[in-house]
Amino acid sequence: MSAPTLSPPASSSPEAAHVAKPPRRRLGGQSVLFIYTWLVIIWLIIPIVVMIAFGFNDTKGRYNQSWEGFTFKWYHPAKLFEIGELTNALWTSLVIAVISSVLAAALGTGIGYALGRYRFHGSGTLNLIMFSTISSPELIMGASLLSFFVSAGLGLGAVTITIAHVMFSLSFVAIIVRARVITLDRSIEEAAADLGASAWVTFWKVTFPIILPAVFSGLLLAFALSIDDFVVTNFTAGSEVTFPLWIWGSTRVGLPPQVNVMGTLIFGVGVLIAIASNIRSRKANKS
Repeated sequence: MSAPTLSPPASSSPEAAHVAKPPRRRLGGQSVLFIYTWLVIIWLIIPIVVMIAFGFNDTKGRYNQSWEGFTFKWYHPAKLFEIGELTNALWTSLVIAVISSVLAAALGTGIGYALGRYRFHGSGTLNLIMFSTISSPELIMGASLLSFFVSAGLGLGAVTITIAHVMFSLSFVAIIVRARVITLDRSIEEAAADLGASAWVTFWKVTFPIILPAVFSGLLLAFALSIDDFVVTNFTAGSEVTFPLWIWGSTRVGLPPQVNVMGTLIFGVGVLIAIASNIRSRKANKS
């Protein structure tokens, strides 16, 4: 009688050993994209955090050279508007940004509506000009506008800055409105026309409220582009000093804390407007 054959333990079999080992976790494309996105967000937030932090710096001198302590004193109006040249530069930038953004929104809305609704002779060329204005370097636009203003005999100042800001922000508004008009449901306008509404009434009562979020977005973008523009403004300002130009001039000796506070307030207002716009859009989509 032959001895019974002993089989190897189940754990020593290749299949069992393979099952027993925990699977290796591989870094998939989704995880890489998630990590990359957060790294970019952190990289973009760091300068903003530094700006906000140094607005609370209890510096003993006029300029922010190093961190010396925490204080709220720079947010007091008496301290915030203590430097007259800086305050004037800020108000100049705000006035120019408001005027140029409103003009760009009004003109850009008409251009964007025409490009998105109609096909006419020269529409392709106009589209090309719009995108060329966005893609062209600010250096070229600033130099060309300076040559135009000088040849036209216009004195450089707040007016030429406003014209220049309208010129480069107009295309952004037009493209945003054009994209919204292309996706507009024409049946809504046709229903209004069937009910007896004229073309003018249909536009203001039906079409414009639908494209209003795009117009508002273009206006905000034009405002943001205007208030922080440096290159084009530097070419067309002459002796006028805006907020970015004043900051550039003061960087040789150091920035005062008021610059950080003003930048923080501008940033905070922009965030609040974006949040309010997002809430409004969500409510509109739900309804």
